[in-house]
Amino acid sequence: MLIAVASKDGREINQHFGHAERFLIYEVKGADAKLVDEKKVERYCSYDVDHPLRSHILEAIAGALAGCRAVVCAQIGQAPQMAMERLGIDAYVADGPIKPTLAELVKAL
Repeated sequence: MLIAVASKDGREINQHFGHAERFLIYEVKGADAKLVDEKKVERYCSYDVDHPLRSHILEAIAGALAGCRAVVCAQIGQAPQMAMERLGIDAYVADGPIKPTLAELVKAL
């Protein structure tokens, strides 16, 4: 199963979905999580009051994460979470070290 992770340092789940300019893609099998790819994306949060939802950016992020079962980040707003789920990618909020956190998350999926 492929899961995308928003991380500032590549070790911890510690980045807000809207601030991510890249997502680390992990293949998770049981208790093993292996980094297999990195997808660069346009940052969702632009603080542009005239374009608060920026659905085209969410669609581009979902396209970049195609094949991923879920995205895991430190925080995500309700609107982008619902939009990602409509686009076929479940969004989860978590923190902590990437590999053990993903191993636990997969048990719930």
